[in-house]
Amino acid sequence: MKIIISLCFLTFNYVIYADVLPEAKSEVKITLAKKPTTRPMTVAFIPGQKKYYIADGGLAPLGSETEAPISKSLIHTYDQSGKYLASTQAGFDNRSIFYNEATFQLTTITYNISSEAGFAPNTGIFSLDLDPQGNLKGTSKEVSSFNPAFGDSATMPSFDSKKNHYFAKQKRSDRVIVIDANDGNKVGEINLDLKSAGVAFDDLSDNFIAATSIDGEELAILDVDHKAVLIFNAKGKYVGKSTLPDIKLRAHNHYNGLGYTNNLFFIYNESEGEFGTYYGFKVSSNSK
Repeated sequence: MKIIISLCFLTFNYVIYADVLPEAKSEVKITLAKKPTTRPMTVAFIPGQKKYYIADGGLAPLGSETEAPISKSLIHTYDQSGKYLASTQAGFDNRSIFYNEATFQLTTITYNISSEAGFAPNTGIFSLDLDPQGNLKGTSKEVSSFNPAFGDSATMPSFDSKKNHYFAKQKRSDRVIVIDANDGNKVGEINLDLKSAGVAFDDLSDNFIAATSIDGEELAILDVDHKAVLIFNAKGKYVGKSTLPDIKLRAHNHYNGLGYTNNLFFIYNESEGEFGTYYGFKVSSNSK
């Protein structure tokens, strides 16, 4: 009986971990052609346009009689091979950028979406206007204004088009707040099982967790200190880890230079190239 139980346990564990790649596979490399405005944040991909969009973060100036308090942060466009195409000032201190497959909109979430640090202009969630070729026009429309449900001012929320939920990682903790995109209300809170993963909260990226839309592997987060991507399910249970190849991570990888799009986990390597390089890694065999 003990032998049968042990075999069942081993088989069960194999099923849990089988789809997480033990070693992440580099699929895309985007060498930045232009210096980030302040610091690069997240990455979006539009399949129909076959273009990547990398958003910079950076607070707006205080403003004066001659200058409006609008962020000078840029959004950089690259083709699917990583070739630089253009840079556009959209006027936002971007924290997250993603393609909403439900509304067919390229969307940005700004710094201080929660208004935790006080209200400022151009704060909230905005859709970015594109021309038919997928080029940014530099104009936008408000999707929603600031929303305290997101928690931390520096959170970099990810979006799951399938569930229509935002996932907002909270700083210095294992907490992830889940927000319904329809009404903006908090619908849940996930506590990541860091003990089973063998990590502490300060080993991980502080503000970003990826929504993968993969059943049973819904959340992915960068373990900066151990150079791996950790996978959790929708309840916060640890599923497995995908070890990164030789890539130089720095302190800023706790706070920015991350993303998940086109079924790839993106990580910014500041030390490669003149302005740094983004790598897109496949971390699960369920990524299509």
